[in-house]
Amino acid sequence: MCFSPQADLVGGVVIGAIGVDAVRHVQKRHGHVALAALPLLLGFHQFTEAFVWWGLQGHVPHELERVALWVYLLIAFVVLPICVPLAVLLNEPLRSRRRAMMPLSLLGVAVACVLFAAMIRGPVNVELRPYHLAYSIALSHGGFIVALYVVAICGTLLLSSSRRVVVFGVANLAAVAVIAWLTIDGFASVWCGWAAISSGAIALHMRVGGSRRVAPIVASVDVH
Repeated sequence: MCFSPQADLVGGVVIGAIGVDAVRHVQKRHGHVALAALPLLLGFHQFTEAFVWWGLQGHVPHELERVALWVYLLIAFVVLPICVPLAVLLNEPLRSRRRAMMPLSLLGVAVACVLFAAMIRGPVNVELRPYHLAYSIALSHGGFIVALYVVAICGTLLLSSSRRVVVFGVANLAAVAVIAWLTIDGFASVWCGWAAISSGAIALHMRVGGSRRVAPIVASVDVH
């Protein structure tokens, strides 16, 4: 996330707490729990980045910083493009929408495999910037892969029959455009921070809204 390790630490704790509360109170269907649990994952994600900051600032051992770096990027590049579409698909009650989401879920798996292979080949690096961290991996056709990443995650959200999930997708799609315009090298750090905050918002909505169904709507479709 941008700004500082303190912001990551506080954000991770708050968003994780929202996730715990949401999981405890949502209807105990697999799809509801999977979607409500996203803030738990993203809260941990932000918490991990604090150790990357501290390592680059010399406050924790380099070995710990590298472990935190790999954990952070594995979640960002491998776990999220698989888990977000899958959570939305599991939460979707309409068979026709689930069929439409399936190719995007498979696309998320493919993107995750490409990014994971690039991480294994290396190098995997991070640099300290004034208000964010700049992650980098050696990736051919990086812009194209990032576009597929966005399509897999945001596209699945936009295909949901739930208004609140679609709003989540629209917010993240808008954030992609704004963050890419503001910073390229800090895209993964800043966008993942935004995704954590917005996932906390949807978890709160699920907590307050309970299991009430929302009328289906027609949706249209939009690194380190």
